[in-house]
Formats: sequence, C-alpha cells, structure tokens
Amino acid sequence: MDRTRLWTEYPLIGFDTETSGAYPVGNDIVEFGAVKWFQGKEVDRLQILIKPREPMGDFVIGIHGITNEMVENAPPIKDVIGKIHDFFKNGIGIAHHAPFDMGFISFEFERHGFPLPSTPVFCTSLLSRKLIHGTENHKLQTLVKHLGIDGGSAHRATDDANACLQLGLKCLGLLNNYSIQKVQELQGKKIEWAYYSLAFQQSMAAQVIREALLKKKNVEIIYEKGSKSGKLRPIQPLGIVRNPDGDYIAAICLLDHQKKRFYLQHLKEAAILEATI
Repeated sequence: MDRTRLWTEYPLIGFDTETSGAYPVGNDIVEFGAVKWFQGKEVDRLQILIKPREPMGDFVIGIHGITNEMVENAPPIKDVIGKIHDFFKNGIGIAHHAPFDMGFISFEFERHGFPLPSTPVFCTSLLSRKLIHGTENHKLQTLVKHLGIDGGSAHRATDDANACLQLGLKCLGLLNNYSIQKVQELQGKKIEWAYYSLAFQQSMAAQVIREALLKKKNVEIIYEKGSKSGKLRPIQPLGIVRNPDGDYIAAICLLDHQKKRFYLQHLKEAAILEATI
C-alpha cells in the first residue's frame, strides 16, 4: 500500500477482539469483530465467536459477557484465522488501543502460517487525543457518548469494532487531505503489523517461554537484571506483551508471589518445570 496516497482511497476496517485474559500467547481470542467501510458506506462485516484453549474465569466473563457456554461449540482459532486474515487485505485497520488487539491477532497469524499484513493501522485512542477535545478521558465509551455515536453493546467485538470505525471516521473527517503517512505522523506512533512479529522466538530461552505458555507450565529462568541477577528463579508466565521499550513476559514470581515484568532482552536461560499452572 502506498503510504503517500490519501487515506480516502482505501477501505477502512474497524476491528476489535474480546479475549480470555490480558496477555497474548498466554490467553486467547474468544471473539473477533470487524466492519469494513469504503466510499461512504459499510461494505462488509465479520463476527466470529472462538473457542479458547481452556475455560474462562468469572472476572473476564464479567468484562465482555461472553460465557463458556457461548463458545463451547464455537470453532477453534485454527479454523477461522484464515478468514480473519483475508478480511484485512487491501484495507487500513482501525482499532482503539490497537496494539492490544494486534498483539493477539499477530500471534495467531504467525502461529498458523499466515504472513503479517503489510497494511497500516490507525489507533483511535492516539488520534482522538490529538483531535477530540473537551472529554474527561479518551476511553472508547466516553468518546462514543461525547460524539453521539451508537456504541451498541460495549465490550462485544463487532459493536466495539463499529464504534471504533465511526470514531475513526469522525477523526479522519478532519483530515480529508491527509496521506496515510501524514495520519500516521499525526497520531505520533507508526503502528504496523510487522512490529508485532514474534521476533522473540529467535532466542532459545524465549522459545521455552512460548512453549510453557502454550502448555500452561511454570518456568525456571536466569534473568540478568534486578537484585537476583544471574540466579535461578521460578516464575508462572502469564503472557508476552509487545512493548515499544522491549517485549516482556508478564509473570508471577514464585519466590514472593508478586506480579513482575521480565524483559526478553535480559532473559539468559529458561527451562520448563514439571508443575502445571
């Protein structure tokens, strides 16, 4: 896609995920929703419930309202990830806090053999901070109410995807003569699918973490930072977060049962422990 061309020349794809927890790799997508808009009208939409690897807890069910019964007979991610991948072709993605959703989706693309899209993504959280003023915060539901957008059912993927799309159109409507590149510059952060590639798999220790997360196992690591630098420490990995300052493992340290971050760049060694999570 030519970033020097106007954003109006391409379809816009509002998208959203609902998940079984906060962390990619450790948790799963349980619903994907997307709405495609081109030349002033909706041209397509996609909504899929997805069965996670394990049952969801009450806390996360309370957030999105998707129960274990609702996904009991839903397809696994491997059966629908190709359809999701196809939906992003030749369009500009739009999401609120886009890196969160992209962290989950990109992992599934690569895990199932699909290349990451070469198309850009706009983040309505970043754009709205530059263009929408007079609100107490820039949460999606706050902006939806402020702008009079029909938000549908909050925290359901397709309704949130449509709300993101409509919010994006409100923002982009102020930028009709902007190229894709200029919009990316305005939002302050260039968000591309390639940034969420699973580059952490290149190290043997990081591969161990990935395997442990998929198998729900504890891990013993040697980490070259902090007061216990160079010493063995057991952790319960929760997931891998993609971060501009470096990818990190969100984990519970089993020595003091505190939740901590362990940056992959400082991970020296890792070995799976037999105890399950």
